[in-house]
Amino acid sequence: MDLELGGKVVLVTGGSDGLGAALARRLVREGAKVALCARGPERLEATAASLRAEGGDVLTIQADVSKAWEVEHFVDAAHARFGRVDALVNNAGSAAGRPFHSVTDAEWEADLQLKLFAAVRASRQAMPFLRDAGGGSIVNVLAISAKTPGAHSTPSSVSRAAGLALTKALSKELGPHGIRVNAVLVGIIESGQWVRRAQEVGKPVESFQTEMARHAGIPLGRVGRADEFADLVAFLLSPRGGYISGAAINVDGGLSASV
Repeated sequence: MDLELGGKVVLVTGGSDGLGAALARRLVREGAKVALCARGPERLEATAASLRAEGGDVLTIQADVSKAWEVEHFVDAAHARFGRVDALVNNAGSAAGRPFHSVTDAEWEADLQLKLFAAVRASRQAMPFLRDAGGGSIVNVLAISAKTPGAHSTPSSVSRAAGLALTKALSKELGPHGIRVNAVLVGIIESGQWVRRAQEVGKPVESFQTEMARHAGIPLGRVGRADEFADLVAFLLSPRGGYISGAAINVDGGLSASV
């Protein structure tokens, strides 16, 4: 299926590895132009080099999206480079779940800045450019804990639930401008953080992921692949998903108790 993304400009936060890098690769293969930002310049440039080797037109900006001016600069720099913005993927974030009593005010603040306020600021900065392009798409990458938070899931589950509310509110407000807003809620999927966790405990990545799938009770019996996530997000960004807005879609192998 041709997703009709050729020549479209897509911005992806947290795009240096894992899910963000997988999405960028999918978009490049569809002919889209991609702007990526991340905190770590080495991984960011390595990913960009790989994408350019495939013929991708890629802009990279080192940015910490928890800082207002840096995420705003990222959006503006992408528009200055490509002359338009057609889509935004708010993907930056990391898993952070501990017992409630152990989470400090500073940690609450940091999590909200990274996962909620970064998406708020990037979306606000991109809105005029999306309208100028005749409409577009925003996808917020969240987690299944946004719908079904469990014990020891704060602060991340609360930040993600706020992202879910933001998704629905923006879909109502921006729809008349031709801007669709959706969320993808991930379960346990291949990502850079799981690779690093496996390295920390001294286990091969594949066996570590198999153990995770078994202990978590994923109905499909395996950890999700990053390209499966990327396929869904690319579809939601594309004109092929043109009548989908305000939706929150689980990508979790059936793990979540909520539809």
